[in-house]
Amino acid sequence: MQTAPTTVAELAVAMPQSISVLEKLGIDYCCNGHQSIDQACRAHGISTDELLRQINAAPAPAVDSRSWSDEPMSAVIRFIVDTHHRYTRDALDILRPLATKVAQVHGASHAELPLVEKLVFELADDLIPHMLKEEQVLFPYVSAIEEAAMLGNDPPLPFFGTARNPIRMMMLEHEVVGEKLLEIRTITKNFELPGDACTSYRVLFAKIEELEQDIHRHIHLENNILFPRAVEAEESARPE
Repeated sequence: MQTAPTTVAELAVAMPQSISVLEKLGIDYCCNGHQSIDQACRAHGISTDELLRQINAAPAPAVDSRSWSDEPMSAVIRFIVDTHHRYTRDALDILRPLATKVAQVHGASHAELPLVEKLVFELADDLIPHMLKEEQVLFPYVSAIEEAAMLGNDPPLPFFGTARNPIRMMMLEHEVVGEKLLEIRTITKNFELPGDACTSYRVLFAKIEELEQDIHRHIHLENNILFPRAVEAEESARPE
């Protein structure tokens, strides 16, 4: 029998429809998903009853409806790479020149825009090598653990010792990305558009907010679902 979720991460895993509500309320369910539901509600001035009411009233999600906890880890990895990694690379290709253009045109009147440009480029510098490390090092190892278990073989011995080591680094890097996204949201006052915002200005803010939401779901899938399962699978394969 499954126990009721007590942390925000557990809530997001158990009730995928809660993610849209958590996003709307600004409750961090990915990098700080370890916080209790009660703590998160108090910090955002909402009761747990009201949170549950909003979740129950939320429409069924289109993207987050799969129960990834029941899927093979290789399927979770394929989804992350084909959906989230691909989207992130495409979005950053659009955002970098767009952020520069908007900062050059409007930066004199809106002093936060050069900082937005700087943070967008820093996000790209963080995320692109981060995704490569996952695709080339961590994810192949996790898939190999799963395949070995299916075949009844011993898992490979990685050069990094244990999955916990790269996972710890990936989670730290997730926190850095989350902090930069929060900084953009803060300095733009939740992507508030000024009266003189041109089309490029509007597209820039909309695209950053879209990227932010996708990264939150991306990190949630890794931190709260894939990584714990990978650690458990490795430890089961190599009992002490």
